[in-house]
Amino acid sequence: MTDSRVYKVTAITDPETGDVEASAVFDTTSERLFHALTTKEICNWWVRPGVFNTQEWTGDIREGGRWGAAGVGGGQPYQLEGEFLTIDKPRKLTLSWKPVGAPVEPATLICDLEPQVSGVCLTLRHTGLPNAEICEKTRAGWETSLVRLQEIIAAEKS
Repeated sequence: MTDSRVYKVTAITDPETGDVEASAVFDTTSERLFHALTTKEICNWWVRPGVFNTQEWTGDIREGGRWGAAGVGGGQPYQLEGEFLTIDKPRKLTLSWKPVGAPVEPATLICDLEPQVSGVCLTLRHTGLPNAEICEKTRAGWETSLVRLQEIIAAEKS
């Protein structure tokens, strides 16, 4: 029997503020989940089947360190970049986020990891996105990506 809470992900958007919030509970430790957020393991779960697929990730995991990701989205290559703003392992991670070369202010991604009786709750707040369309695409992407990460972590328990 499958534990239904393992696959519960909530993701909402506020297009007026340019914010997305997503959360999910994972049956693992904060350390394990923090590792999934800050290593090349991202390439295994940061996906939205048929829409985007992250194929490369690099990161200098320290405050002020740079990160980058690349893949295919909508049939076209994409590249993202940013800077690690806050690292409080294994509780919090904050980073800036923008498409490489885009003439926009970077968005901010805040990842809070909170231990609970049932595992670890990960809450993502992606703020400063430029428009309603990007907000909705980002919301859907975080939803599918967190479901995929739950599947990977659940399989480790099998």
